[in-house]
Amino acid sequence: MTPTTVESASSDGPVPTAAGRQVSLSLTRRPARPARHLADLSSAERREAAVSLGQPAFRADQLSRHYFARLVDAAAGESMTDLPDRVREPLVAALLPRLLHPVTTLQCDDGRTRKTAWRTPDGALLESVIMRYPDRATVCVSSQAGCGMGCPFCATGQGGLTRNLSTAEIVDQVVHAARVLRRGEIAGGESRLSNVVFMGMGEPLANYGALTAALRRLIAPAPEGLGLSARGLTVSTVGLVPAMRRLAAEGLPVTLALSLHAPDDELRNELVPVNTRWPVAEVLGAAWEYAERTGRRISIEYALIDGVNDDLARADALAALLAGQLAHVNLIPLNPTGGSSWQASAPAGQRAFLRRLRDRGIATTVRDTRGREIAAACGQLAAEPRRTGPHTSASAGPAATVGDAPTGSRVLR
Repeated sequence: MTPTTVESASSDGPVPTAAGRQVSLSLTRRPARPARHLADLSSAERREAAVSLGQPAFRADQLSRHYFARLVDAAAGESMTDLPDRVREPLVAALLPRLLHPVTTLQCDDGRTRKTAWRTPDGALLESVIMRYPDRATVCVSSQAGCGMGCPFCATGQGGLTRNLSTAEIVDQVVHAARVLRRGEIAGGESRLSNVVFMGMGEPLANYGALTAALRRLIAPAPEGLGLSARGLTVSTVGLVPAMRRLAAEGLPVTLALSLHAPDDELRNELVPVNTRWPVAEVLGAAWEYAERTGRRISIEYALIDGVNDDLARADALAALLAGQLAHVNLIPLNPTGGSSWQASAPAGQRAFLRRLRDRGIATTVRDTRGREIAAACGQLAAEPRRTGPHTSASAGPAATVGDAPTGSRVLR
């Protein structure tokens, strides 16, 4: 794959990995920008855009209210009855272009988990996952098409990076989820989106500008944004230290989830190649700074890999690193991916690791694995199409599917 772009808070160039590969954190080639969308713009910029189209500025507020508050799909523009017929079409075309085209949607967990693979007009592929729980509804969104971090146990990392997503491409995944839940299309009836986790495809902090703009759109009240609580938003990172420190200063009280996976540099260099630039001590130092500045507890993500990082000595080492800190450990039994022969720790090993951390006073839980049957669980998102080129239309019929539907899952078209 030709090297593409990763925006980072650091401009130090590629990161050498333990295997001799490189993780690119520098801008090497800029792909064509997606079409401008109102979610890319501030309220003032939207009003300016409306005026440039020969319309009163308040038309932008009306259009924003349809998108963010009423969750109207641009394809259903006829429902925007407060916009005169003569201006509706040009406004929608200019400020609500179609950014994401659904390719395949899979459901499992009795319809409570839904994964959608999306194709952008330039052919990039990404995935998002909606998960319905008794007390909340969460969407897991992608910040990049693919990922350049190269973690060997992650399907996204195995596939490499295509490009960064725009602010609106990120936001549109969330708005779609809110729309689907409001319409009662997920098992359990009508619901409200409560949580957004940036744990889909990509390293969020490697697309810093679009990420932070998207966060602001999600928490801003309508019609400026979606009006979600910042405390319901979680940003995951493998540990891009300069960007972690930069995010701490943004005034966005979102939860930071650190994908640690090993307490020692020797093993983490292999599991999380960017550790060769920012080692464990430095990454955790930035995490504790984030917790101190925001008052938000750090979520430590730890994939349990059988015979690799699940020995009790590493549990003791992890506990020592976290003692006295505002942190919570999220143990994740490794989900299978086609490019890795590793497997999840046995249940007995999971329980032993959990007990050892708890016995040492570390708040720890085991993540509820949702969506494994449809490759929608942590580390499984890949959006690999069958028999399709990079510019195949999402409406091209059976060839435009993503992956094979597993036995027992439900395919929606």
